[in-house]
Amino acid sequence: MRILKKLILGCVIFLLLFGCFSLAVSASRENKKEELYRQVELFSHTLAVIQEDYVDETKPKGLIYGALKGMLSSLDEHSQFLDPDTYNELKIDTEGKFGGLGIEIAIKDGMLTIITPIEDTPAWRAGIKAGDGIVKINDELTREMSLTDAVKKMRGKPGDMIKLSVLRQGDKKLLEFSIKREMIKIKDVKYAQILEGGIGYIRLTEFRENTSQQLNAAISSLSKQKMNALILDLRNNPGGLLEEAARITGKFIPQGKLIVYTKSRKSSEDVRFTAQVKNPILNLPLVILINEGSASGSEVVAACLQDYKRAMVIGTKSFGKGSVQAIIPLGDGSALKLTTSKYFTPSGKVIHGKGVIPDVIVEADKPSADKNDVLRPSDPVCPDERGGSVVKQKYPSPEVFDFKSDKQVLSAISALKTMIFYKSSAKSQ
Repeated sequence: MRILKKLILGCVIFLLLFGCFSLAVSASRENKKEELYRQVELFSHTLAVIQEDYVDETKPKGLIYGALKGMLSSLDEHSQFLDPDTYNELKIDTEGKFGGLGIEIAIKDGMLTIITPIEDTPAWRAGIKAGDGIVKINDELTREMSLTDAVKKMRGKPGDMIKLSVLRQGDKKLLEFSIKREMIKIKDVKYAQILEGGIGYIRLTEFRENTSQQLNAAISSLSKQKMNALILDLRNNPGGLLEEAARITGKFIPQGKLIVYTKSRKSSEDVRFTAQVKNPILNLPLVILINEGSASGSEVVAACLQDYKRAMVIGTKSFGKGSVQAIIPLGDGSALKLTTSKYFTPSGKVIHGKGVIPDVIVEADKPSADKNDVLRPSDPVCPDERGGSVVKQKYPSPEVFDFKSDKQVLSAISALKTMIFYKSSAKSQ
């Protein structure tokens, strides 16, 4: 009888606690709703006051659009409100052709920042570098400029000149660049070749549709040339399609292994990417090269292969762009570009804001400058701080890859030679 009374009393206490908890949750929700209504009322009142008392007549649509832009920009550096014109600009064909300078940009620490200049484009040839902060575009300050507005200002008719005022880390003065727009045609796979000792080298400039197929063809070609190790160069690779980055990663790890996963506020929207390649390459010694211009998808590849110790990562810390933006169309032709989740590596590391730390840190050589060089009109130039004179900056030709002058590539070759040696020693035992 006592046991029954205790059970009944326990049930009553549980129901009371559950009821109190439910009431507390319900009250919390009501408080949130009331707070939202109060803020919406404040917004409506402000809108009405502006329309009634502002010195010039205003249009409601312009005010609402301005408020939405401010609302989205207050969330993070990647969320944006896209008006119809801007949204249409975003939907420019994805074939990789457009009139522009050839740079990938983001907002970092409040400044419009170059993730990377795309190789063999006007910006790259002019000497623009990853990490450069764009202070002005055609003498217009970028401090309050959105990413999309900046892109619109830099894209346009091929042949027109664009002036960029750039702040470079370590420089006290702004660097001025006058760059001519060109039709930009991005080539995803570049420099697929054997360097020395059977070590293959492939540079991936971006992840777009069919990049994984292009990589497969490059690997097949190098395999026929007796490749026994591979350098996958992701330096200055700004990312692109996450699905393609996952396909490429899956080529080097066992089928079914986790590549990357995303976390959002709604668990139903979380996504996991796993390796799908049936016959992956598991025994080929592999080095990944990254730098501060490696972002998003290239960070996913490097971080995953590093987590599984499938590849050695060499270079400098990557950019740290590991969030997912969803495009949500609105009824009037505008849209929201909203950060909805973040990437996590198989071991649970956060990429966003952290970047990928290489296993071996190797700084890149600075471009050389020789005052005795003869300048031609097409040479990229920049001011010499010591004397104010102009010096020539040397950059590799798009057709020739001089790997022997690339300190990071040489470090990768050295690491792979060691891997090959130990691999052959293990086989002989």
